[in-house]
Amino acid sequence: MWLKRIRKNRRLDRGHVLDVKLRTREVRAARLRLATTAAGLALATVGGLYLLWRAGDWALDQFVFKNDAFAIRELDIRTDGSIPIDQLSRWAGVKPGDNLLALDLNRVKCDLELSPLIESVAVERVLPRALKISVVEREPIAQVKLLQFQPGGIVRLISYWLDESGHVIQSMPVRADAPAQCPDALPVLAGVNAVELNPGRAVTAPKVSAALRLVAAFDKSPMAGLVDLKSVDVSGTEVLRLMTGQGTRVTFALDRLEEQLRYWRLVHDHGRKIGKLIRTLDLSVTNNAPVLWLEAGAAPPASKSRSPSPNRKKHV
Repeated sequence: MWLKRIRKNRRLDRGHVLDVKLRTREVRAARLRLATTAAGLALATVGGLYLLWRAGDWALDQFVFKNDAFAIRELDIRTDGSIPIDQLSRWAGVKPGDNLLALDLNRVKCDLELSPLIESVAVERVLPRALKISVVEREPIAQVKLLQFQPGGIVRLISYWLDESGHVIQSMPVRADAPAQCPDALPVLAGVNAVELNPGRAVTAPKVSAALRLVAAFDKSPMAGLVDLKSVDVSGTEVLRLMTGQGTRVTFALDRLEEQLRYWRLVHDHGRKIGKLIRTLDLSVTNNAPVLWLEAGAAPPASKSRSPSPNRKKHV
């Protein structure tokens, strides 16, 4: 009896094993079909999206970027300075017939602002066929003169111009209808380190910055028109030495520039009353500024009007 029960149990066990194997194969087949279907759908979706993207790209090129309806017909370039318009057009890399919508405005702006002569640029599309470019040029207020060796062993005097922010300008093309340039009319900054004079970059030396502020403040000060500002020496220790066209030497501290210019006017007016002109004046001393006088007839008169700077703006 015991042997018969064992045999019977073995027959039952074999049936269950076959049943489990059959179900496992069915599950695997179902999973394989599901995975194949999912992969097919994914590939079809990717392929469809790619075709849509290519079709959209083609349509965009044909109907927008290559459409003659958006070709530039009017190129309006304006500047507040003296750079020739054709020069600005070359720097911008834009010409009539270029597609207005395909144009990279940031590229045009950056290309123009690479020039040391230009302070800022605004570029605007005016649909369907116009492009406006507005240029703000750097206005030099002072110059630096240096002797430099040129190819062939020639030594030349090179002039650099600086605007109020200290940015260096070296060459300055001029439009035919612009006023005649007069570079020598700008005050000369003496004692500037030649290493710092890189066109397009700002000179960051504190004394140079103070000297430029002094030049800018002088034009708006009570002394403007009374004397001619010829040069500012920045080689001194914590002071600026100003020279006028009348031979007056004035020493300035690096700060309180407007206050010192007002005090200079007071001393100048006092000299007029006593029939004297200032020979030297030290305004870096806060109290009782030392002054040496000169007979009034010994100095040349000031020019009535200052000559325009080489890049004087039209709408200032």
